[in-house]
Amino acid sequence: MTRVLITAGAAGIGRAMANAFAATGAEVWVTDVDDTALVTVPDGIRASRVDAADEASMDALFNEVKSVWGGLDVLCANAGIKGPTASIEDMPLDGWRGCLAVNLDGAFLAAKYATPIMKAQRSGVMTFTSSTAGLYGFPYRAPYAAAKWAVIGLMKTVAMELGPFGIRANAIAPGSVTGPRIDRVFEAEARAKGMTTEAVRDGYAAGTALGRLSDPEDIANMAVFLASDGARMVSGQVLTVDGFTINPDPKV
Repeated sequence: MTRVLITAGAAGIGRAMANAFAATGAEVWVTDVDDTALVTVPDGIRASRVDAADEASMDALFNEVKSVWGGLDVLCANAGIKGPTASIEDMPLDGWRGCLAVNLDGAFLAAKYATPIMKAQRSGVMTFTSSTAGLYGFPYRAPYAAAKWAVIGLMKTVAMELGPFGIRANAIAPGSVTGPRIDRVFEAEARAKGMTTEAVRDGYAAGTALGRLSDPEDIANMAVFLASDGARMVSGQVLTVDGFTINPDPKV
């Protein structure tokens, strides 16, 4: 049975990933820091409260995974926060560092501690959640964009290092994904740009070739594919799930 660990898997994209993998019959383990979301994780999915940016906690988590499961087949390094919304000259350093800690350090720590487990079995799949912000940039969201660009560099390096051990690594780059999190992003951007939230939302939808936002399930379906035998020769790649962004900085 496939063993899948998903960081930040109790809500949003991570929760959709957990449900999608569970539907395939996989054993699923999610982590999160959202206590409210953790108590709603469905029966049959193991859940732990873990701060993805805390090394001691991540070390303990992977030791527990190895003890309980004996190995790990799929890692979805999904933990992330939106970070502050501000112009570059107004960006607070603590907000910058906090955003990189979760989005980048969290991905690094997940890969670091999953690696010896997967190396020992000479197989495994690591999927990192990046963003189209990691491809185009994101005005007023400098730390988020910087972290998501860095996640892609991390993923490609991991894919190079671990390929000889039968381990694949890829990144998914979602665009705007429906849910409470993107609602908060749109609200913050509307304030920064002097626009209405509805105008920002409409602009992002219009900025895609398909004219709509993605759902969490769209991202989850890609994660399941990348972990499947159908993707056995897919490694070191960035897969966008965004309806084809044609205008990454919509003004209207």
